[in-house]
Amino acid sequence: MRIKQKTVFITASSSGIGFFLAKEFLKKNYKVIINGRNKKKLSISSKKLDNCNYILGDMSDANVIKKATKKIYNKFKSIDVLIANVGNSNYKKNNKNINFSLNNNLLPTVNLVENSKSILKKKSNIICISSICGSEIIKGAPLGYSVAKAALNFYVKAVSKDLAKAGIAINAILPGNIMFYGSTWQKKINKNYYKTKKFINENVPTKIFGSTKDIFMICEMLSNNDSGFMTGSLIKIDGGQTQSI
Repeated sequence: MRIKQKTVFITASSSGIGFFLAKEFLKKNYKVIINGRNKKKLSISSKKLDNCNYILGDMSDANVIKKATKKIYNKFKSIDVLIANVGNSNYKKNNKNINFSLNNNLLPTVNLVENSKSILKKKSNIICISSICGSEIIKGAPLGYSVAKAALNFYVKAVSKDLAKAGIAINAILPGNIMFYGSTWQKKINKNYYKTKKFINENVPTKIFGSTKDIFMICEMLSNNDSGFMTGSLIKIDGGQTQSI
């Protein structure tokens, strides 16, 4: 029996976590569509990823999303996996500026889910990249960012019921301290190694950073959630940092 090659669309994937996920999905023989706002950067990233398909545009804009989904529909008809990865974790911008945080960490995902139904089908899986900052109060986390991620987590659980009627599953991954090239944690390590390691040792039981491989492990599992039975779940990857049940 020939197994159908699945298609995954990953927003904000010209670098960072999204780029790594795209790279790993290619290894698993998925058709990969990446996305970014900078055409030159996106084109370079596509070449690094075996010249995979890409969609240029700001996925926080509902009108841009509609145009993007139309392009995807014309070429692929539908996708199997949608990974909503748009976000901004800059402390200064996300601390007291609630509007900025909602516009960058909640609404892009909401707009993407609500305006992507034309390319989603029965057995499609939506994976939202959220944060443990939305599950409980995390020491040192930006206030606005935490509020936006809490709202995102609530949205995932709330919308899962309606999406299930169409046979579409939606789940969220809540990463803790993830280390990768260009990450906030890499910048903190470079700025003050001992202070940063002290924070990790005192707040994370495993005393280590997570990696993008940890996130992909869950993404791969959810991308094969063909029955759709797993939906509305919030999956933490945090080295045991959070304490809420």
